[in-house]
Amino acid sequence: MLLIARYVIPVSYPHVENGAVLVRDGKIADIGTAAKLKTRHPNEETLDFGLAALMPGFVDAHTHLEYSAMRGLINDVPYAAWKLHISEKEKRFSLQDWNDSALLGALEAVRSGITTVADITETGAARIAAEAVGLHGIIYREVGTMDKGEIGPVLDAAFADVAAWRACSDPDRLRIGIAPAALYDCHPLIFQRVSEHAADGTPVAIHLAGSREEYEFIRYGSSPFSVHSTEQERGYGIDMPPWLATGVSPVRYILNWGLFEVPELLAIHCVQVDDADIEKLAEYDVAVAVCSRCNAQLAMGVAPLMKFIDAGLRIGLGTDSPAAADATDPLAEMRIGLLLQRALGTRSRFLTTTQMLRMATLGAAEALRMDDRVGSLDTGKAANIIAIDLSNSNQAPTHDPNSAIVNTATQDNVLMTMIDGRVIYDGHHRHGVDVQRVFARAEEMRLKLRG
Repeated sequence: MLLIARYVIPVSYPHVENGAVLVRDGKIADIGTAAKLKTRHPNEETLDFGLAALMPGFVDAHTHLEYSAMRGLINDVPYAAWKLHISEKEKRFSLQDWNDSALLGALEAVRSGITTVADITETGAARIAAEAVGLHGIIYREVGTMDKGEIGPVLDAAFADVAAWRACSDPDRLRIGIAPAALYDCHPLIFQRVSEHAADGTPVAIHLAGSREEYEFIRYGSSPFSVHSTEQERGYGIDMPPWLATGVSPVRYILNWGLFEVPELLAIHCVQVDDADIEKLAEYDVAVAVCSRCNAQLAMGVAPLMKFIDAGLRIGLGTDSPAAADATDPLAEMRIGLLLQRALGTRSRFLTTTQMLRMATLGAAEALRMDDRVGSLDTGKAANIIAIDLSNSNQAPTHDPNSAIVNTATQDNVLMTMIDGRVIYDGHHRHGVDVQRVFARAEEMRLKLRG
């Protein structure tokens, strides 16, 4: 099949005007101008998107698909209060609720042009949803406890799930990893045991330095996450040991427990970091997932993105939990992230739309160590391709497609999402999931959560 559009944006090199991409056997077989590819492949079926851009599918470097039904429930509160409210809402969900909520998120992901996800889940619902619609990515099994006596059983269960999920997943599409829970929810021996387990190359992800509350909890032992203020809600009571302030940043704290030494580590957020922390992230080649909308929505802070770039970190954009950001939307993520960085930066260090588009595609793929297969339109890579409409009046005249996509495009401009050469969304979902059933279940779940 020959895909044709006004612009083809490979990401790995400058865009091609009046371009085309040849797809064969689920892979990108050729790329260039439409005129040349029509000459080279005269008998190919063609699909012409007109004034649109063909580009690699978005790579979502951090999300929680299973929280999709919880969007809009907790509004106008900062991170710590939001987290405590969401933790209460979670208790109302059954396993079926988690599965259907993740499916709802997967449907929105492909509608938004996302073809690869890095998702953290304890239930495994995100893995099932990703398999159902054909997404590529990494599914991390979350594990955590603050109770030292629970560490063995909790980790054994997590490692068993990792093995079981690998056994029933397509390794060409999904890798399975492990993710220690937030620092305020984890005994430090969890980090040590996970680092030992992941020495074989198992992908690891961790929420790190994401909020002022977390920073103050780790460094000073005082915040809404203090053991003393939450032990009753957690149900540990007098058996819960007191938290001792460490006197160091979250990055330095984790460094003490060996997690930075695993071959593949993704740190999520990294908002509350200083220059010394960034040096350590670079020294250990830790990748970073930046989630600007969620960080802004919950008053968590703004990641020092330009410093990350200067340090040579592998950086990807993530949409984070739909319960916080309200939508799984990489286009909004790019736009808001770009504006925040420009507002807080200087005219001499001006983040560009091309840089932002790269972080949402190839950069995120590099952060996940998947850039050999996804993230750009290069021959031999998976045909994970999206088409974005650029024909609207607010986009004309279009001279720079990178700028038009980042500054003007919305979810509604996604014309087509293709994964492994198969069109799974073109205004209609074409992956076999019963969309109406999932939408009906979403309403049921929201009523349950609001009750």
